[in-house]
Amino acid sequence: MTDLLIGDVFRNAARAVPLRVAAVHGDRALTFAELDELSDGIARTLLLVHDIDHGDRVAVWSDTTLDVVPLFAALAKLGAVFVPIARNLEASELSEIVGRARPQLLVVDGLHTPTGDVSDVPTVSLEALTPDPTDARITTTVAEADPHVIFFTRGNTGRPQGVTLSHRVNYLRTHPGVPLEPRGPLICVYPLFLMAAWTLSLQQWQARDTVVYLDHTDGASIAAAVRGHLATRLNAVPAVWQRLLDHLGADGRLPTLRFADTGTSATAPSLLAAIGHACPNAQLRVFYGSTEAGSVASLDGDDVFTRAGSVGVPSIGSDVRLSADGEIRVRGPMLFDGYFDEPVATEEALANGWYHTGDTGRVDPDGYLYITGRLRDIIRTGGEVLAPAEVEAVLTELPSIREIAIVGVPDEQWGELVCAVVVPTDPGNPPTLDELCAHCDGRLATFKHPRRLSIMSALPRTPATGQVRRHQLVSEVRS
Repeated sequence: MTDLLIGDVFRNAARAVPLRVAAVHGDRALTFAELDELSDGIARTLLLVHDIDHGDRVAVWSDTTLDVVPLFAALAKLGAVFVPIARNLEASELSEIVGRARPQLLVVDGLHTPTGDVSDVPTVSLEALTPDPTDARITTTVAEADPHVIFFTRGNTGRPQGVTLSHRVNYLRTHPGVPLEPRGPLICVYPLFLMAAWTLSLQQWQARDTVVYLDHTDGASIAAAVRGHLATRLNAVPAVWQRLLDHLGADGRLPTLRFADTGTSATAPSLLAAIGHACPNAQLRVFYGSTEAGSVASLDGDDVFTRAGSVGVPSIGSDVRLSADGEIRVRGPMLFDGYFDEPVATEEALANGWYHTGDTGRVDPDGYLYITGRLRDIIRTGGEVLAPAEVEAVLTELPSIREIAIVGVPDEQWGELVCAVVVPTDPGNPPTLDELCAHCDGRLATFKHPRRLSIMSALPRTPATGQVRRHQLVSEVRS
């Protein structure tokens, strides 16, 4: 039996459609033939110069650039593991991720300079990672069960965990189906450290079509890319869709789009209606999933409007059920392979073969899934995930704060807004939101900064344990 290998995606596309454009970023483009050849050369350089071989981990800390694409393909061909790192991390956060990943090599672009503990890791600049020009054959044997990527996410625990995906899992998650149908270019608004960017890219490459990467995700840039590339597909979180709609205005249209996708958070019917109006030829789809589970459920067609608030029915290959306490659990061939170097956490997350999402839900009589809440205190904002405790730990340093709780307040655009609920030391002189954000600068990534501030005289707590009643706080802040 032939294994399902990501490296073969590039080899097969190069043989079938060598001159078709695989990836675009700004004024640069790579055909499938160029991408295949470049990745072969970079694989040889990694092997012969940097001693990177099967099973080794290579961390990549970079902004969006086309140079990362052949590196991604090269590592797949070598059987080495691609470990992207968020571009906007502070030094302590970077050290934490690198410490957990323990990469054999760190690749950085010209905008990132490792400091502290990270400087001990062998490092090479992305620009210096030039392809070996020889025809030396790579003899590494890769199996479909081998790890392909590790995406670090704060998931359900609040601390970084390396979600490991094998070649087989990524191949199945991104297979276009049979027979192959005309697809057209996709505009990728996600940065290249997120799973979404690589999942969408592999979907395009398996279908032998083009992905266009953007530096900026303002409405004008996205609209120009859709129109300039005659794009047929766009996937974005609700907040990004709103930016695009604000730019287009009431009369703006994107008629080339055939699929307009969103998800990661509740999507207001009014926003979906506006997307449908701006994209008159597109099928609207709402997806629910995670790095660990891939696509869990989806809503499309007339259901987008007739089943408002639902995330749809289980995706193909996903078996979904609710536990006794209402937790959504998933099983199927597209689940992640485990948390890197964390066997206990993996066993807990995948108990009895079911992934425990931490989300709670309900299923209506027709089988449509609705998200009702979470078992664990994690905030999801604009496609990013953070733990309240890590923000609280930083802000409690401020002498003006006696008590603080960080909660996620539901928001139609961002999914949740990070809200700081503060009991001030001096009620007559409470801290301002600007002061809180200034204190977070240099300590936390910007998406973890509070975007809203609520001043209270006391935090509601449970009588027995003194734990903060976060759900009550959210209700009080919203009222």
